[in-house]
Amino acid sequence: MTEISSPYIARPRIMVLGVQPGTPPFRIVEIDGQVVGEARAVTDVLAAAAAFGITVHDLDDPDVVRWVGGDKFTWTVH
Repeated sequence: MTEISSPYIARPRIMVLGVQPGTPPFRIVEIDGQVVGEARAVTDVLAAAAAFGITVHDLDDPDVVRWVGGDKFTWTVH
């Protein structure tokens, strides 16, 4: 048997954590496991990625960005 017993789980370089309460609410952005800042909109995530030399072509690609506690449209506390 040449198959592995556990499924492949992507470890993307960019992780956007759940919405934090604030005025306005924000999400914490991690790149390569390090907190790099806060995002209040998807453009902030793209700017953080660009600052670290990462080009993002598809924000929905789980191999590129992992959205925790919502997706790219989730920017308010529920």
